[in-house]
Amino acid sequence: RSLVVVHFWAPWAPQCAQMNEVMAALAKEHMQVTFVKLEAEAVPEVSEKYGISSVPTFLFFKNSQKVDRLDGAHAPELTKKVQRYVSSSSVSAASNDSAKEDLNVRLKKLINAAPCMLFMKGSPKEPRCGFSKQMVEILNKHGISFSSFDIFSDEEVRQGLKTYSNWPTYPQLYVAGELIGGLDIIKELEASGELDTVCPKAQKLEDRLKILINKAPVMLFMKGSKQMAKCGFSKQIIEIINSTGVDYETFDILEDEEVRQGLKTYSNWPTYPQLYVKGELVGGLDIVKELRESGELLPILKGEN
Repeated sequence: RSLVVVHFWAPWAPQCAQMNEVMAALAKEHMQVTFVKLEAEAVPEVSEKYGISSVPTFLFFKNSQKVDRLDGAHAPELTKKVQRYVSSSSVSAASNDSAKEDLNVRLKKLINAAPCMLFMKGSPKEPRCGFSKQMVEILNKHGISFSSFDIFSDEEVRQGLKTYSNWPTYPQLYVAGELIGGLDIIKELEASGELDTVCPKAQKLEDRLKILINKAPVMLFMKGSKQMAKCGFSKQIIEIINSTGVDYETFDILEDEEVRQGLKTYSNWPTYPQLYVKGELVGGLDIVKELRESGELLPILKGEN
């Protein structure tokens, strides 16, 4: 990939001898450049192919392609051309290094995108190879919580991750940013009983809902957020709570279908919004309206009632 400079010369031409000295000096200065001398009359087919009609003539090659030529004994011009091609090579090498570095940064982010990351062909719902399918089945069977990346969706990631992790095949499973291995390794860990200790378990929905409900003393599960309600009922309940001056947190049920459906069953309350105080369900919009009218809402929100 580096620059190759070929000097077509003749032993009877004194100007060629002078240019050979210039080439020798350039070779010391630019170690990454290959300088070659060819006696033009000794290789007539080559000279004819490249149209060498006089000596000295210099041809410049990059990636096995001829990119330039210089006819005559022009030492300053030869020096200038060599320097120009060397600097363009170093720029392209630097940009390649930079691209490689950018890819490595991206791969690191992807690997750490979740506590347990599976790089596979397809998705957990639609695996696109038998090995990926088996891997997903094992992880699901053990109740392991994982996120996935479809390597078919990004060729750069697909090829780059093999080098990055020094692991040539897919699927690949990572835990806490560290490569665990492929399907065979996971099968071995399953057989030895170690898989359950290596991979994080999926949090049960009930436990997750308890944590969300108790995230703040006053929690409102709604459509949208306190900054932007996405239904009329949610908008009304926010206006009522805001009028009390009590601090509260919200959870947008439109962002999480599992929570949206699960909370209905957990609380035995079929609609939204739902208001909780200290982990206990107060009710929906109608209940909150009634409490406001009876004067009970503020004490309840403050946890006094």
